[in-house]
Parts: sequence; structure tokens; C-alpha cells
Amino acid sequence: MRSRVQSLDSYLCELKEGQHRFENVFESIARMLFDDPKQITPILVNGKNTYDFLKFRSGKKHIIGMFDVLNKFVAFIKDAAEGGESKEMAFVLVGEPGNGKTYFVDYLSAMYRDFISIPENNKYTFRFKIPAEMEGYGNIKTIESQTYEDPMILAMNLFDSKDSSINYLLKSGISEKQVETYYNNFRPLGADSEFILGDLKAFFDYDVDKVKEYIDIVPVPISETTGTITGKYPAKDKITSSGVDLVGEESIQRLLHITNTNNPYRFDLRRGALARVGGGGIHFADEIFKNKTDLMKIYLGVVQNRVIEIDAFKWPIDTFIIATSNNSDVQNYRSNGEEKPILDRCKFCYVAHNTDYKLQMNLTNYALGGGDKTTFSGEKLHIDPNLIYVLSTTVTLSRLPRVEDKLTPVEMMKLAAGEVAGEKSIKALAEIVEELEHESDTTKRFGQKGLGQRDLARMINTQRGYSETNEGRCMFGEDAFKATEEVILDYILDTNERAKYFEDLKISKGLYRKRIRTEMFNAFMDEPSAIKRDVLMYVNMIVGMGRSDLGSDRIITYRDPQTNKMQPIKIDERFVNAVENELEMKTKEQKESFRGQIRKIYAQRLQTDKNYDFMDNVDLVKAVTDTRLNSDIASAGGLVGALANRTNEDNEKLYNRIVSTMINKLGYCYTCAQKTIEFFCTQDHQT
Repeated sequence: MRSRVQSLDSYLCELKEGQHRFENVFESIARMLFDDPKQITPILVNGKNTYDFLKFRSGKKHIIGMFDVLNKFVAFIKDAAEGGESKEMAFVLVGEPGNGKTYFVDYLSAMYRDFISIPENNKYTFRFKIPAEMEGYGNIKTIESQTYEDPMILAMNLFDSKDSSINYLLKSGISEKQVETYYNNFRPLGADSEFILGDLKAFFDYDVDKVKEYIDIVPVPISETTGTITGKYPAKDKITSSGVDLVGEESIQRLLHITNTNNPYRFDLRRGALARVGGGGIHFADEIFKNKTDLMKIYLGVVQNRVIEIDAFKWPIDTFIIATSNNSDVQNYRSNGEEKPILDRCKFCYVAHNTDYKLQMNLTNYALGGGDKTTFSGEKLHIDPNLIYVLSTTVTLSRLPRVEDKLTPVEMMKLAAGEVAGEKSIKALAEIVEELEHESDTTKRFGQKGLGQRDLARMINTQRGYSETNEGRCMFGEDAFKATEEVILDYILDTNERAKYFEDLKISKGLYRKRIRTEMFNAFMDEPSAIKRDVLMYVNMIVGMGRSDLGSDRIITYRDPQTNKMQPIKIDERFVNAVENELEMKTKEQKESFRGQIRKIYAQRLQTDKNYDFMDNVDLVKAVTDTRLNSDIASAGGLVGALANRTNEDNEKLYNRIVSTMINKLGYCYTCAQKTIEFFCTQDHQT
């Protein structure tokens, strides 16, 4: 195994052979993002063509959604890596609490640490060995570059003249073209490194070969806890915060050894957060605009010049600075005209809440957490199979704006999730998003306001504290509405926002009722996909009715796109009309128009997704469900009546059979199965 400590000459030899890389932090991140073009795919989001970056979609708890953020971030990195203005700017994520800003940065940092830990991507730095006879350093034996400067930076500054350093690199076997490329990232040595190198040159009478014997090349440690390679500085209050936390301070311990007070090594830069990420790392400034003025001036110098400065000594660094802030802090900072320079050096990315309820279901799973849940008494806690849906639709609806003249909340929610919304097209949603993007008040833009992940966590925690949750050993879906009401009352202070969220809650309750009707039909039919089968049967009948070869027997054969097998089907116009009557389509023209829409969707969606099942069309699913419920058990007085009135033996058997199906096939426990049936039999929240 090769030693991790090596000489400068051997390091340059390995660099020439491609075992190491000399690049700035933006080039490193860009290489991490673009090394596999297959990881970049086009995607349609809210009616707008954009890109998805699959690098952020791997791992157990990966980034979900945030398409706009990813595109702006990648564009920023690409511009900086190609020498654009972005290399002298900070990337700032702005938005309401609980929308994933900090999680995004933490995920990026972890991804970058993993990337740098690959042997060919390791970062290296240098340390000086102090000769025992050299005066001025006391008992200090070795001194490592405080900002983790790259060995190539040392090589480019090894001689007093640039030409001599270039000749040294060429003699090492590095090509002229490569040397020219390296010098694009040239920067001077830090103050202490340059001072110590000068002392060594003077001590060895400018014999550079002898000096090199006292230089070791060592790998840069990768540590999340010590803030090396990736580090974080959270804003503190004005009493406890200090510039020392960012740039370091004079070290009393070092002054006991260093006799020359002009030696910059008397300053301990690693006491601050910036030096530890100075060698091609990522610095995360959490809630950056909460910092007091003197820290912001430090950030201005670091962002603009990429230099740590103490008492006129300078240490150039190679660092990507990414920050977060909420909307109000940015607005307050803008109102102070004296602080404009730092704002000019920030690339703002306004982060919206997730508005795709399907993706939100994954985020809700994150909020629920992994592992088994237990009650107060330690018994296993069951999760109602409808709970994730209820929580996800509730918070998603709260994040959508009100534009009733263009789209209803449900239509907007469905379109944002890529689903069908009747006659409304995705273009209508795209127009709304585009219009809101021009709002000067960023909080009025699409998805900027609403219940966030922290509110969602409060809702879950509130529900877990209910006595009925612990006694029944189940987190029942309907109870989530009560928990949401409590969170809105306790944490939402704005009267208008609170009123809107309660309206959203009513809509969510209506969607829940529709879902429960479908669940009950599946349970009644003793088949988890019974309603899906009937919805597809209706669709196939509609498609068949439009065929020119339809015979008098009304039987057609079609190729099932999901199985690729030919299937016969008899068109039942009574069933078709019954479904359309449930959709309140009375005239022939209305029915033909709707059938035309279904045929169009069938032709378009099945080209890209052969498993498309029309189950996202909530109104159609409800109509088919109601039609079957009314026809299949009309003689028994309806399923609701049968389940609500179990005084006779037949109804009791039906009830027990449905409960059994719900438990054994649909993922319910005895508690949520009973409560779901009870909810189904009530008329509350009917929409």
C-alpha cells in the first residue's frame, strides 16, 4: 500500500499520470454533477420543460422535488466552473421555514464528501517540517497549511519568479498545455505558508532541492464533525457571535514558541470555520442575514475575493459558499442601503414548498420517520393506509394559491402532480405559475406560502399524543384533520392564512371521503384492485364505442397495453350511461365531449406509460364507484345501510367479511378498519 505521505516531486509525478487532480471547488462539484450524462433527464414540471438531476435522487433519504432549485444550482455551478461571474458570488436559498433549504445543503455536503473520498478525487495539502536548528519556532516541529492549500499552489509559488516555477513544472514532465490550464487557478500562498517557505529558503541558502526535503504532501482529512471539506456556520445572537468563529484569532499558545511577531503563523485560522474549507471545500452559512454587521463584512470579503484577512495578512482560499435565509430577513436587509454590496454578491434562489402531492407522500414518509412506531405503553402502533394520503393532500392544498376563475384547488393539485383535471390543461397551470413569478413580493409566488415540513411534523406528533391513537394502537386517517386544526390554530398567526388553511382542510376532507368510497368498494368486492378494473373497463368500452368495426353483438377485442394480450369485452351502454349520469352529464353532447376527452387521454398517456390506469381521475373513479355500489347491492338497501344496521345476520356477515378483507388484503388493522367503515356510514364532509 502506497504511503499517504509523499514528496512534492512524487506528487507532481502522480498528478502528471492522472492519479490526482488540480481543480477549483466549482470544477470539482461540476465534475461530480456531470460525470454521467445519463443522470440528467428532461422533465415537465408545472407545464414547464426543465431537467431532473438523478444524482440528487439516490440514497435512502434523498432530495424529493425541488426541480427549480436544482436547475438554478446546477446552472450556477456550471457558470462558476467555466470562469463566469458566479465564481465570485454566494448561492443563497431563500424561503419560508420547513421547505427543505437546510436539508438540500446537508445532502449536497454529504454527496460532496462521498465524492472527494474516492481515491482519485482526494484533496491534498502540504506541511513544513521545521529544522531543529532554525530559530524562531521554538518547539514547533511541523506546520501544516492552515487553509489546506493544494500542493500545486505551492509548486506554482516555489520560486521567486513565475518563469522559474513554470520551468520546474515542465521539468516534472507536465505538458505546457496542462501548465497553462493549471495557472488558470493560480493564487498566491497564504501569508503564513509564504513566510515559512521564505524562512526555509533563507535557512538553506535558497537551495530549493534542500527545501523540498522539508515539505511533506499529505491528504486533506474529510470530516463532517470537524467541519473539514464541508463546514457550517449557524448565525448566532449578537452577544455570542464573533468574527473569530469565521476567520480565527491570534493564538497565545503559538506566541509562546514564535519569537518573530511578524510571523503570520501566530494566528490560528483553524479556530474559524472558513479555513477548514479553504482547500476546495463547501462553506454553509445558515441563516446568513441574521448575522451582525461585522460578520457580514467578513463574508463580503470572502465571497468577493475568496480571501481570509486578519491584520492585513491574507490567506487566499478556494471555497464554495452556500447560504440559507428566510424571506423576512432578506427583505429587512434590503431595506438597509449600506448593506447593498453583499446583496450584489449573492445569487438568490427562492425555494418554494413542494406542490406535487404524490411527491409529498414521500416527504410525509420522511416526517413519519423510519422504524416501528409504538404507543405510550410500548405496543406496536399501526399506520392507517390512508394517513399518508390525508396528510399529503392537506399540506399540498395549503401551498397552492387561490385562482378560482382559472383553476379550482383540486384541479391545480392534480395538474401539479401530472394528473388529469377534466378539460383543464397543464397550460392553465403554467400560466398561473408564470404570472405569479412576476410578483415583487416573493411570498406571493407559486408555492411560497403554506404548511411546511415542520408543520407536518407537528401534526404527526399531535396525533400521536391523542388518547384514541394510543388506546386503539393506530394512527387513523380522519384524526389527522383534527391534528391539523390544532396546528393551524396554535402556529398560524396571520388571520387570512388561517382562514385559507381551514378552507383547504375542508377540500381535503372531501377528497378523503371519495377515497374511502373507493376503498370500501374494493373491500366489498374482496379485491384490492376491483375499482381499478372497473374504471379501465369503462375506458375500454368508451374507446371501443368509437371504433368503426364495432359489430351488432357489441363485442370488441383490444390489446391490453399492460399485458400485451388480446382481450374481448362487451360494451354495456347501460353501465357507460350510468357512470356518466353520476358525473352529471345529461345531454348527448356532454357525454360525447367527455368520451372524446377520455379517448384523447387514452391515446396520449398510453404512448408513454403502458401502465396508466386513469385512477388519478378522481371524479371518474368516484362515478364508477358510486355506479357499482348502487347497482351491486341496491337490493340490500345500499352498502351504507347494510353496514350501519347490523341487526340481521346477513348484514353482520357482510360487515365481518369486509373487515376481514380490509385487514388481510388492504393493509388496515382492526381499529382503522372499524373507524373507516364508521366514517363511510356518516354523511359528514360530503362534497
